Amino acid sequence: MKPLVEKLSRLGLIRTAEEPDGVPLASSQETASLLALCNAGLLMGGLSVALDVRPDELIGPLAAAIGGSGLDLKVIDARDKPRPQMTVRLGAAERTWTVATLAALVEHLNELFRDQLGAKAVAILGEYEDALQLWALEKAILGELLREEFFHARNRAQLAKLAQAHTSC
Repeated sequence: MKPLVEKLSRLGLIRTAEEPDGVPLASSQETASLLALCNAGLLMGGLSVALDVRPDELIGPLAAAIGGSGLDLKVIDARDKPRPQMTVRLGAAERTWTVATLAALVEHLNELFRDQLGAKAVAILGEYEDALQLWALEKAILGELLREEFFHARNRAQLAKLAQAHTSC
């Protein structure tokens, strides 16, 4: 875990330069270590979300983690039936999304803030200790993280597009 912590520390993505004590690891793999660091609250921008949290309960903390214009996002309506939907407003634009899962919410938010300067992208790291591990990251660092062996985000394809869009601006 030490090389992972050192790498994340060099990138300014971890809250401490020291190897955290008491962080339980499922295995010695760095991917499991990244999940454990997120779960322990040691990743800058990391969120550990209980699996029973609903998308309408998570949107506020996620918008805050995204930052930038994410702080201006307003939820206009949230419904469970006939299907889980959420209507949001950002400036004058209003969108209605189907959000049956937290992953769907992350996907919609990443797309909404794709071209917004100062807004972070959200990586879905996976489940660990009965929680979904999410990581809000500056788009400028996505390209570098995507080249790392330890970074296996579930929404990797979307993050690669966001990294590419960021570098082409």
